[in-house]
Amino acid sequence: MDKDEALRLVEENVSDRRIVLHMIAVSAIMRALARYLGEDEEEWGLVGLLHDIDYERTKADPARHGLEAENILRGRVSEEVLRAIKAHNFENTGVKPETRLENALIAADAVSGLIVASALVMPHKKLEEVRVETLEKKFRQKDFARRVSRERIMFCEKLGLSREKFFELALEALKGISGELGL
Repeated sequence: MDKDEALRLVEENVSDRRIVLHMIAVSAIMRALARYLGEDEEEWGLVGLLHDIDYERTKADPARHGLEAENILRGRVSEEVLRAIKAHNFENTGVKPETRLENALIAADAVSGLIVASALVMPHKKLEEVRVETLEKKFRQKDFARRVSRERIMFCEKLGLSREKFFELALEALKGISGELGL
């Protein structure tokens, strides 16, 4: 499946534009991580783009999140992609993250929320105003972006990345698509 086909599938399954933008953001972060780590950029980007494809169907039943995605995507993507999507909700699916791809998705999913929230409190609400230092400060403020799991962000260490380097890669990835995100 290529990116255009994945986007069409996302648009067929997700009507909430904020969720679609989140998926696009996670995809950009995943591509940046793959590039940096020498992994398959297309596959990692696809995982980021598709990881919440079942969100609207499962938001009332989080235990199904990831499992329903498998039903939507089976036969269209690799088993590695399906497993990573299920593993990003490991607390509910029981699919424990084991690979770099799976750990990267968990970290990228969480950090996207911290970065977007940080941009939204800037004077002009733009990603260009956010710095790595901003993210470090906001990360330590437990009352900021409360729904963003700091524990999940720290999955970056399972990739051999410091939090600072992870923030740098993720922030640059989102700055690269700021126009698409409207930030």
